[in-house]
Parts: sequence; structure tokens; C-alpha cells
Amino acid sequence: MTEATSATPAPDALAGVLADAPFVRLVATDDGDAVAAAALLARALRTVGTPFQVRVSRDPIPDAGDDAVAVTVGADRGPHAIPGTGRPASTDAFAIARALGVDPDPVVALAGVVAAGSVPGTDGSGDALEAAERADRVRRRPGVALPTVDLADGLAASTLVRMPYSGDTEAARAALAEIGLPADLDDDAHRRLASLVAVDVADAEGASARAASAVERALRPYATAGDAAPFETVGGYADALDALAREAPGTGVALALDAEPSDELRTAALDAWRTHGLAAHRALDAATTGRYDGCLVVRVDLTGDGSEGGDGSEGGDAAPDAAAVLPTIARLVRDFRSPEPVSIAVDEAAGRLAAASTGGGRAADDADAEPIGLGDACRSAAGEVGGDGWGTADRGGIAVDESEATDGDITGALAALREAL
Repeated sequence: MTEATSATPAPDALAGVLADAPFVRLVATDDGDAVAAAALLARALRTVGTPFQVRVSRDPIPDAGDDAVAVTVGADRGPHAIPGTGRPASTDAFAIARALGVDPDPVVALAGVVAAGSVPGTDGSGDALEAAERADRVRRRPGVALPTVDLADGLAASTLVRMPYSGDTEAARAALAEIGLPADLDDDAHRRLASLVAVDVADAEGASARAASAVERALRPYATAGDAAPFETVGGYADALDALAREAPGTGVALALDAEPSDELRTAALDAWRTHGLAAHRALDAATTGRYDGCLVVRVDLTGDGSEGGDGSEGGDAAPDAAAVLPTIARLVRDFRSPEPVSIAVDEAAGRLAAASTGGGRAADDADAEPIGLGDACRSAAGEVGGDGWGTADRGGIAVDESEATDGDITGALAALREAL
């Protein structure tokens, strides 16, 4: 399916459609911005008494059925869509919720904004930031955006940054010990932490020129206030939502939908985020890399990784889910390692690849470049080898079932994708 290019509907127009709908089906792409946006709409619908359903899909297809209204979030498909191109889908969802006469949760909206690669207060999120600050829900401070109080835990698993100790909690703890932070962090201690992270990102072996700008969205975070905020910072919330969108989408939707998430839900969300982030960084540590014209390819083996190790934390014998982790690896490579505009993460044993480009990312120094259309490129390449392709303008994926494929395998799909780019 080719991505459409229709303009985003005005908030009042879509709000009018939703206000009259007997039932609404929301289908979101598997990323933190789309999940946050879908949750904002779902909360608004619940407030006005309209029944709804929310689901997450890597390649959403709207299916209204009966008299229901279908809304696609994160992709421009169907008559009602919030594509999230040009600005985060969460900013439009926030405006639509207000048009429905509801006061949407600005912290959820801002988490979606950060998950989209943007910065609170920009790309149309000024209203959400103003509402959050007016209600004393957020406060900007020095430091690093993490979801946890435990700094070593947060730094090791965070996918907002890529450092020498990413994926290794004990190594992160050792790096923190060298700067001697106090138990209770004041603004000066937060500044020292931010300096450590900024330097370690930029000076890491293999760091790209984009790394120094990509790390900016993790610095000087908005700290959350109040018991209802599920995580320590807006950026940490964004990191968790993005991981959950693929690792545990049901948990991600439940978290964003719940105005006062329980301790059990927060723990489940953090566990999934931690598992996801550690797996992505560890796989990248062991990756082999190849640079081609226009793209950097990293080859990993997630199916052979038992997720045990490195930091002394409890793991398990289950291999990480390649479908969930590969997109995060591709994004990390795009933001912190690739000198090329496209990054591709390939797991040959799993028969999958994921790709990310700088065209839609607002964190990279060449973020204003035209999108390459990765979703369509992945669909085209997958078709040449009898596989399945999907994606949006700036990210995509391919899966090949080698037991059924008649025209090739994931290596052939990679070659076809490179040609398409």
C-alpha cells in the first residue's frame, strides 16, 4: 500500500466527525507519538461518552465496519487520519481533544512530541506545554531525560542516547561514580550528569556528526510533577512509550490511557522498556557494519541473544523479539552512528530488517531533508523477494518467511532496498 499525501484535517473538522460517531476505531502505528496521540483521542472520547477501540499496528489499515468511524494515527490512510508528518501526531490529537470540549492531558501530549523526535514547545506543541506549565505538571531543569530515579538503570537502557556504557548497567554505574554525584541531585549535579552524557555521546567510538545534535533532546528535560505522572521526566515517558509501542503495545496503550496508572502498570511498563533498551544496545555492540552509498547497514543476531549478561541484572533465556527491537536499533544507528541518511538493521536469522532515515527526524542536523519514502521503498523491495514490507516516510521494515519465500531471502530484500534508495 502506497502512502497517501493528503493534508492533515483541521482539528475542528475531525472533532465534528468524532462527536457524531456512534463508535470510533483508532489504529496507531507502532511508535510512541502515535500511541500517545491515540490515547489522547481515546481519553477524550471516553469523557464525552463515545465508545471506542484502540489498537497498534506496524502497518495500520483503517477498518470502520458497520457505522463506526475509523481514524488512522501515524499514517495517512483512510478518510480520517492524523498522519504525524510535518509535526507530531500528538499535537494534532491534543487540539482535536480540545475541540471536543475536553481538557487533554498535556504530559501525554508532550511525551508524544518527544517520542516523535521533537522538543516540547515546538512543532505545534506550544499549547500543550503552556497547559502543562500552567498546571504545574512539568518543570524544566538541567540533566538528562530518564524514566527512572536510578541513574545507572536509566542511562544503560535509554534509547534516547547511545554511549559506551549503553546496555551495561554496571558500566554506567562506574561512569557515574567517577563524577561523584550526591544522593540527592541538585541543579549543579544534574548539570554534571548532562555534561557527562553529552561528552560520552559525542566522543564514543564511531559516533557520527549527528550524534552531538541528536543527544540534545535528552538534555535539559522537563521533570514531571504529581503522583499521576508515570515517570520522572517527559523524555523518559517518551522513551518508554516508544519502546512499549513495539515491545508491549497493550501495556503502552493502557499506560497512556490511564490518568492515574497503578504501581503494577508502571512496573510492567518499566520492565518492558528496560528489556527493550538493553537488548537494542547489546545487539548493536555485537553488530557488524557495512557502509554503502546512501545507507549504513548493521547486521545483528537477536535470535541468538539470550538477553542474559553484561550488567549482572536478571535476564532470562528468551531471545529478544527482532520485530520489536530492530526498529530501535535502526533509529539509534541513524541518530548516533550513521554518516549516511539511511540506516538499516538486519537480522538474517530472523528474516527481518528495519530502516530509518533522517528525512523525518527532527533530531538530526540534516532533519530538513526531504523524506526518502522508506515505507514505499520497503514495500517495493519486499515484493521482489516474496516478502512483506511496510512503513512510513522515514521508517520501514521488511519480513521474509524463508520457509515460504520463492524469490529470495532477507539478504535479497536488503539488496533490493538499497537499489530502491
